[in-house]
Amino acid sequence: MIILSLFDGMSCGQIALRELGIKVDRYYASEINKFAIKQTQLNFPDTIQLGDVRNVYAKDLPKIDLLIGGSPCQGFSFAGKQLNFNDPRSALFFEFVRILNECREINPDVKFVLENVRMKREYEQAISRMLGTKPVMINSALVSAQNRVRLYWSNIRTAPDGLFEIKTDIPQPEDRGLFLRDILENEVEAKYLIHHKQWDWLNKHSKKNGNPIKLRDKDNKSGCITATAQARINLSTEYVVVNTKGCPKPNQDKASCLTVGGHGAGNHSDMDILIIRHPRKVRQINPCTESGGKQPYQQNRVYNADGVAPSLCSAHAGHAPVVACNEIIRRITPTEAARLQTIPDWYRWECSATQQYTMLGNGWTVEVIKHIFSFLPDRLKQ
Repeated sequence: MIILSLFDGMSCGQIALRELGIKVDRYYASEINKFAIKQTQLNFPDTIQLGDVRNVYAKDLPKIDLLIGGSPCQGFSFAGKQLNFNDPRSALFFEFVRILNECREINPDVKFVLENVRMKREYEQAISRMLGTKPVMINSALVSAQNRVRLYWSNIRTAPDGLFEIKTDIPQPEDRGLFLRDILENEVEAKYLIHHKQWDWLNKHSKKNGNPIKLRDKDNKSGCITATAQARINLSTEYVVVNTKGCPKPNQDKASCLTVGGHGAGNHSDMDILIIRHPRKVRQINPCTESGGKQPYQQNRVYNADGVAPSLCSAHAGHAPVVACNEIIRRITPTEAARLQTIPDWYRWECSATQQYTMLGNGWTVEVIKHIFSFLPDRLKQ
């Protein structure tokens, strides 16, 4: 099988194919981000990189059996300004249509998959008309611990929709019952803890919104974390998920959708923050030789919450806090973000955490793509 992947990113499509054991003869990738390209070549060195999608032409390639892509979605997303096709990033969708039509001229049986976000009905209908099929909506929550609703247009499996239209007929994947607690790391580096200034900001804004966070003390028999609001929330789990305003998220079982935000933590302006009780281990330094061997310097002290009141203390001048207490407040780690996107453990990373978050936010939930690819014709799987 010969594949052309547009907007390839970290090559989640190639990950899905390998996971399914589908033989790939040649994999062409169109991508311009140098970090994503480096990651792809690290894991799939035989990938043939083509560069900018606007310079890709089917006539220059062998007959393509499968065309895949997730064109930039900023112009369609409800989280953005919804400039639709007037946004130059979302206008790249037309490059997908152009290349699909070119591939069809060479191979009328070419299969395709296009992924994008939920959008206004009029934009979805416009895309459906150009692709010749309506999409299927799949929430990654069925196969992962992340709420990520996406539209998938594909002719891999279709069915009539009324008298004159066709729809993507990929069934919903089976719910695997995965929750956020299932993907949390047992050992977390201190750098992912929330700095005291950020925590002060959270407390201030949560109180302003009338929804203060309350961490119940260690003597409480229920051993849970509560968030007081108009309706009191009592969680029997060992963590609570809050947003950047300090308000508990409505869905405590699933992580929010990973996006490419400006906060460097994988989520957009509403990135998840975890408040964990009886936390998994936080990797610390051993400062016993500092300050004449009497005690560590303040910026390196390890604080414990078993005293009179829980403590959250921080290092100096923006360093990561060093805390050992019944509750820790931290962000989702890059490893956890990869697990939310169901990236297998064999996938190697050689980039900064910021780039990893970005690629994962731009990427696909691999288990969803595997599910879709499982319906490819047998002749292409061999």
